[in-house]
Formats: sequence, structure tokens, C-alpha cells
Amino acid sequence: GRQGARKVGWEAPGVRGERGSGLTPPSSLPRDGPCYLAGPSGTSGPPGSPGPRGLVARGQALHRLALGPTLRSALNSLFRWTLAAIHRLCRHSPTNWRNSLEEKLRDSSGSELLLDILQKTVKHPLCVKHPPSVKYSRSFLSELIRKHEAVHTEPSDELYQALAEVLTAEEPTHCHRSYLLPSGDSVTLCESTAIVSHGTTGLVTWNAALYLAEWAVENPAVFTHRTALELGSGAGLTGLAICKTCRPRAYVFSDCHSRVLEQLRGNVLLNGFSLEPSIDAWAQHPGPHTPEAERPRVAVAQLDWDTVTAPQLAAFQPDVILAADVLYGPETVLSLVGVLRKLSTCRKDQRAPDAYVAFTIRNPETCQLFTTELGRAGIPWEEVPRHNQKLFPYEEHSEMAILKLTL
Repeated sequence: GRQGARKVGWEAPGVRGERGSGLTPPSSLPRDGPCYLAGPSGTSGPPGSPGPRGLVARGQALHRLALGPTLRSALNSLFRWTLAAIHRLCRHSPTNWRNSLEEKLRDSSGSELLLDILQKTVKHPLCVKHPPSVKYSRSFLSELIRKHEAVHTEPSDELYQALAEVLTAEEPTHCHRSYLLPSGDSVTLCESTAIVSHGTTGLVTWNAALYLAEWAVENPAVFTHRTALELGSGAGLTGLAICKTCRPRAYVFSDCHSRVLEQLRGNVLLNGFSLEPSIDAWAQHPGPHTPEAERPRVAVAQLDWDTVTAPQLAAFQPDVILAADVLYGPETVLSLVGVLRKLSTCRKDQRAPDAYVAFTIRNPETCQLFTTELGRAGIPWEEVPRHNQKLFPYEEHSEMAILKLTL
């Protein structure tokens, strides 16, 4: 599939095939995590909006990084982040949680804290119902045992029992990842345990999807009572978060790769939504919708950016266009700008839809090419200011941006 397969040629620093081999970037670890608790963390990104030159400069700085941190360092960073979310230790200052686990374990005479951690991570009801990656569970529990034994001489039977349960388990080709939303609801995804699978990278959630979902949760008015079309939906995290928190009138997930579409439909159903029987039925029978409707209409569409026509796009009647982490090569950039140009002409008698494209700045030349091609297509754009809340655990040093396009 066009949207799914083009990422295969890109190799992040430190990545060697499947996750966990060699030096693994910390961004891959959160995708294996058992249950991520969302809520205000008290941290924020750098203020201001750097514009295109700033985006390129940030990308160049990242491009010079040859290797990410070691697996132990990455696990330690994620481990602290997870526990900070659990205990809401970072309400006052970002530095509060950095040594919080060791301090709390040192001050705790019993096993209550450890049991609390277990119940809110690998033993959380969501994880019991939808098991996370076996490899992640092993790594997480091993790290917790190391930290416990660093301050206590008495071993914890509960920790060793939990670890024993996963030591002999086989790693399946797919696992579940669950994200708790500020509303108390959750998004659970079935994803591949490998970054590249079946010739595509669309079977896992990437950082920009998490970043765009955070922004959407913080800006629900952009989607409330409106129809959204997402290009290159992948595993579906962004759209499912929007459907559960922003009250859209309708949401269309789309991708090209058959395996991605199969998994995407499963994830939509897994999260309690019903799927429209077909896109043709969607177009012919839009159906009534009132502001009081609790659930949006949801559809999954196979969409090839190069072959889809403007009339086909017009059938979706989108008010908002979304895309996350779809800029990973010149060919893809040209195809994306081409489909955006078609979308700009599909609502002649109505206000053109706004589009939001989120991406991780990996290659500055790709970023520059995208903005250049937008200019050639006559599509104005501006960078969206960085949002304040960090709800999901992606790599803290990743530089990401969202561009708002006026089609």
C-alpha cells in the first residue's frame, strides 16, 4: 500500500529490525507499554512558533544524533514517567517525579506501594483484558524489581510472581496498548509487535499520532459536530481519541494497505464504535445527526492518494482533514500535497475544510519540501503553537510540529 509501505526505507538511529534489538529508541518503548495514564503533567514544550526555518533547524540538530540512549536508560525514563502519571507526582514541578520512585520506596516499609504500582500497570483491568507486549511486561517488572531491591533487602513475592507469569510466555505477533484519556475513558489498540510488518509501518502507533491526539483533546471545538477525514490513519489512535473526547458528527478513517485497514476496522470495533456498512452508503444516506447524539458515525475507507478523484473525496463531505506522521519521503510528500489539492476543490459551494498535518521532524529536507510544495499548490499554512498538556508517553526529545493548512 502506498501510504503504508513508504516508511519502510526510513531507519531511525539505533533501530535494528524489531523492537528491543540493539539500541532501541525510547519512542518504541511506550508503544509496548501496558497502560498509559493520561492527565495534566505540569510540563510543556518550548514556547513560541519557530516557523519553517526553525523547523528545519530543529530537524538538522536531531539529524546529527547518531544513536539514542541505551535500552536501560530508555526504560528508566519511561518507568519514571509512568509512575509519575500514576501518582500525579508532577503537579507542582517537572523535577518532582524524577527521583520520586526511589524516595517513595525508601520511605515505604511495606509492599502497599508496589502492589499499587502493579494494579495500575501490568495488573490493570485493561491490561488483564487486553494483554500488552510480553517483552515490555518482562522489562517493566524487571526494572521495578531492581528499583525495589536497591532500597529494600526483603524481596517482594508479588513482584516475582508477576514476573514468573510472563517469563515463559511466548511473544505473539500482536499485542494491545491502552491509553487512558482525561475523561476517564480509554483507547485500546491491537498493534503489531514489530515496527515493520507485512511490508508496512502502519500497524503501529507513531509519535506524531500521539502528539496530534493530545492537541485534539485540548482543542475539541475544532471537531465538535463536524465531519473529519483522516489520511493515513494507521492503527487509529488519533481518530479514536477524537471520537471519544471531541464529539465529532462523523469520522472517516482512511488508509491504503489492506493489512492496515483490517487492523483499523478491528480497533474501531474494539473501542465500541459501529462501522458504516460501506462508503457508498455513507455518501448516499448521510443520515440525521443532532448535537445530542452520543456517538459519531464512523467509517473506514481504502484511499490511495494518487488515484482517488475529487468527486470521491467530496462524497465524504469533510469539514476537517487530519494526517499524522505521513511525511517520510519526497514521493509521499508529492502524493499528500496532490490529495490535499483535490480536497481543496471538492466543496465548491461551501467553506473549504481546514487541514492539520502533524509530523516528527526527522529529515529537514523533507519538511522543507512539504512547505515548498504547499506554496506551489497555493495552500497557505501556519504552524500551530505547541500545546501544554502531555498526555501520552512519547520520546521527550522528539521534535514534532502541527501545521494548519487553509485549503
